[in-house]
Amino acid sequence: MSSATLPTVHYFTDLLCVWAWIAQPRVAEAQAQFGDRIRLEQRYLDVFGSAHDKILSRWGQSDGFESFAAHIQEGAAAHDHARLHPDLWTRVRPTSSWPAHLMIKAVTRAAGSSLADEYAAQLRVAFFTRGEDISDDDVLRECLETLTLPVPEIERELFSGQAHADLAADMRAAAAARISGSPTWSLNEGRQVLFGNVGYRVIRANLEEFLGEETSGASWC
Repeated sequence: MSSATLPTVHYFTDLLCVWAWIAQPRVAEAQAQFGDRIRLEQRYLDVFGSAHDKILSRWGQSDGFESFAAHIQEGAAAHDHARLHPDLWTRVRPTSSWPAHLMIKAVTRAAGSSLADEYAAQLRVAFFTRGEDISDDDVLRECLETLTLPVPEIERELFSGQAHADLAADMRAAAAARISGSPTWSLNEGRQVLFGNVGYRVIRANLEEFLGEETSGASWC
């Protein structure tokens, strides 16, 4: 069965979300176990589109960045695979996740979803482990060069507005499904939704249930 005919699972994240960073091994395991039976489509939503406003309004105008930085460091401390760079949000303060999301959409158009997912993973590593500002165009382009992606084709997708249109489609899909947080799994046309720091066994059980319904074509209702 070609990937185009496989049942689709949507996975919504914001690239600057620490919980999506923590969840990356679960996504990789889901791909390894179910990749021949589902098409996992990674999509993006607006959590840190205006990152400074979000953090300062929620965590305080005077020391909001420091408070938020302490919060995410504490949250990640229990996950050995997700150690964070000490400068995140204290010295390294991305203004927005949108530049990274736009570049990922352009990569998807120019090079396909598999390379786009790999590029997104590289951007997460750049921010969370190396402490690089992934709202900076130079950083985004350095990661493109690391993966030897077709920069002229990617730029055409950016300049044409197509990447913007694709990102807008993700935002509309998230709004239509009432998805507002990262990470969120959306299965079975939004009937099954898993939000936040969900363990892999729960993800696996939902994927198995989803595939069982897809196979049988039946419903309890």
